Amino acid sequence: MPADPRQRRAARHAQLPADSAPTAPRKTPITADRITDAALQVVAAEGYDALTIRRVAAVLGTGPSSLYAHIVNKDDLDDLLIGRLCAEIELPEPDPATWRRQILDVYAQIRDQYLKYPGISRAALATVPTHLETLRVSEGILAILLAGGIEPQTAAWALDALTLYTGAYALEHSLVRQRRQRHDHDWVLGREELLGRLSALPADRFPHTRRHAAELTSGTGHDRFDFTLSLIIDNLTAHRGASI
Repeated sequence: MPADPRQRRAARHAQLPADSAPTAPRKTPITADRITDAALQVVAAEGYDALTIRRVAAVLGTGPSSLYAHIVNKDDLDDLLIGRLCAEIELPEPDPATWRRQILDVYAQIRDQYLKYPGISRAALATVPTHLETLRVSEGILAILLAGGIEPQTAAWALDALTLYTGAYALEHSLVRQRRQRHDHDWVLGREELLGRLSALPADRFPHTRRHAAELTSGTGHDRFDFTLSLIIDNLTAHRGASI
C-alpha cells in the first residue's frame, strides 16, 4: 500500500478495495474504514458541525497524526463519509416503464441516509464526487434517466439538480431538528403558530400570503420532497429534442 495518504486516496478511487488476509496485530490498526466508522459515530451523536479530525482521533483513542497517515484532510474524510452512505443505496435495473418511480425511490434512499446523520449532506454539497460508491450511485441514476428517454445533457443536469435538492432538503431538516434540541428552540415555529402569524398579517400589504396561509404551511412527512422531485422529473421529457 502506498505510504503517502494522497497516493492511498488515489488508489481507493482507481479500483474497488480487495480483500486481504490481515495478520493478527496486538492493537487494532487505524484504517480508512475505522476512521469512517468513528466519523459517522461523531455525526450521529453530535451533528456534522462537531466533526473534526481531532474529534475522530479521540474516538479512536489516538492522535490526529495517526489519521493523516490514511486520509489527506477533512475533504477527504467527507468523501469517505458520503461514499459509505452511498454504499447503502440499492439501485434497480433501469426500466423505461417505471423510470420515474425508480428515480424517486433512489433519492428517497439517499434522503433517508442523510437524515440518519444530522447535517452530513453538507459534506456532499459543492463537492466533486470521487469515491467509487458515490460514482456508482450517480452512474445508476444516470442510467435510469437515459432509460426513460431523457436526452443525455438534460439527464446530466437533472442528476445535478435532483442531487442538490435532496442534499439541501436533508440539511434543512437536520438544522431544524438541531434547533429544537437547543435552549432557544422557541425560534422554531410549529405549523399552527406559523399559520396563525401568516393569517394575521396586514391584508393590504400581504393579501396573497394571508389568503393562502393554509396552502403555504401545508404538507406532512416528506410531501414537499415528493412534490419537488416529481415536478422536476415530470418536466424532463419537455426537453426531448431541445438544445440547452
